[in-house]
Amino acid sequence: MGNWFQQSIVATGRLPLFCYFVMLIAAFIATRINVRLIRAKVGWFRNVNVGEMHIHHVVFGVVLMLVGGVTLIVSPDSQVGTAVAASVFGVGSALVLDEFALILHLHDVYWEEEGRTSVDAVFIAVAVTGLLLIGLRPLTWDYGTPVNPAALIVANLALAVVTLLKGKIWTGMAGLFVPPMLLVGAIRLARPGSPWAHWFFAKRSPRKMARAIHREERWRRPVIRAKIAFQEFLSGRHDLPSTRRGRRHT
Repeated sequence: MGNWFQQSIVATGRLPLFCYFVMLIAAFIATRINVRLIRAKVGWFRNVNVGEMHIHHVVFGVVLMLVGGVTLIVSPDSQVGTAVAASVFGVGSALVLDEFALILHLHDVYWEEEGRTSVDAVFIAVAVTGLLLIGLRPLTWDYGTPVNPAALIVANLALAVVTLLKGKIWTGMAGLFVPPMLLVGAIRLARPGSPWAHWFFAKRSPRKMARAIHREERWRRPVIRAKIAFQEFLSGRHDLPSTRRGRRHT
């Protein structure tokens, strides 16, 4: 194990990325344990308040990201220094992403249905970092053909945009590292709630919309339910009634 770590992580210069990856996961799990204990009013676990103002942990995350980011900039030649800075940045990233839904909605939806967006954001960050850690790089793929690399990058980006517009977030993100997935995602039918379906199916092709809804109900809903069950096991139940529905932006 020690030889593998030395050869695959340290010798390849991936120690800072490894530290970021580990601290991102550890800090997210620790944060979720903490907020669940606060919600359950266990012991001395309480929210941080200054007077009547509740200080969300995203604030501490932003500070830690600034500290870690600046340290990474000023100590580029020290692998140990960058590893420590990356660890700090990882903790800050976990705190910020754990309240991604609050940033997105500019409203505290932490335990509401919309709050699951934060958990999705952390899962995506962990997945992307893991792919980088094993050596994959986005928008690069050896097709074994004399094709201009710039043309491949543009084509991959176009396919990624189409895939994401079709509502296939995970396929789009993973496809940046494994481009053939983008081709599959771009060709397949869009999800019914996606921008692509709204633009091209809603009025122009009711039959395609019906097929998309059927596929969503038959194949994707069970996967979503399994994902939500895992998320709730890890991060707690987002079961408060939504306070965003029916609100208008002013």
